[in-house]
Amino acid sequence: MAKRTTILKVSGLRRAFGPNTIFEKFSLEVRTGEAIALTGRNGAGKSTLLRCLVGADRPDDGSVQVCGNAMSEASPEIRRDVATVIDDLDFFPDLSVVEHLDLLARAHGIADPDDVVDEVLEEVQLVPQSGQLPGTLSSGQRRRLALATAFVRPRKLLILDEPEQRLDSEGLTWLTQRLKSERQKGLAIVFASHEPELVETVATRVIQLGAPRE
Repeated sequence: MAKRTTILKVSGLRRAFGPNTIFEKFSLEVRTGEAIALTGRNGAGKSTLLRCLVGADRPDDGSVQVCGNAMSEASPEIRRDVATVIDDLDFFPDLSVVEHLDLLARAHGIADPDDVVDEVLEEVQLVPQSGQLPGTLSSGQRRRLALATAFVRPRKLLILDEPEQRLDSEGLTWLTQRLKSERQKGLAIVFASHEPELVETVATRVIQLGAPRE
């Protein structure tokens, strides 16, 4: 069996807001083909941890490395290796769905961007809406578009915060199988979720944050 490469290395992470410590001494190593699910009640710190992992929030202590590079949102290496969907995305109001995805694919140097964008649009079932502006989409369609922005760019690490939000049962089935396929192809994944089916099918390891539910 081929040796798995370490993609994400988190060492001694701590984050507090005033007197409230969200997490401390948090360490994690994620290798190729591994998927880590973060579970726990609302307010347990899942979203805060993910924001620290992608550089959107700065931890009070500790370090985050991706493929040996220190996490920095501005780093070209990080942008090349990490794809994220952790917040509701602010889409450009004057760009259509297909223009958004085409811009992302080309900006990240994807080979054959037209083919990749067409394939992803088909997969997320947004072909009929491809010419629409994001503001005209339903909440479920906007979630599919947000996920599509991760799948049209290069990635070695995929970080997602409750990606199942606002998806119907068909969308959840699609997402579960897509993430399972991504993991089996060698992608490293870290995701927070409240959806048991998604966690059970995709995750190779589950980390519960905060106190367990009674």
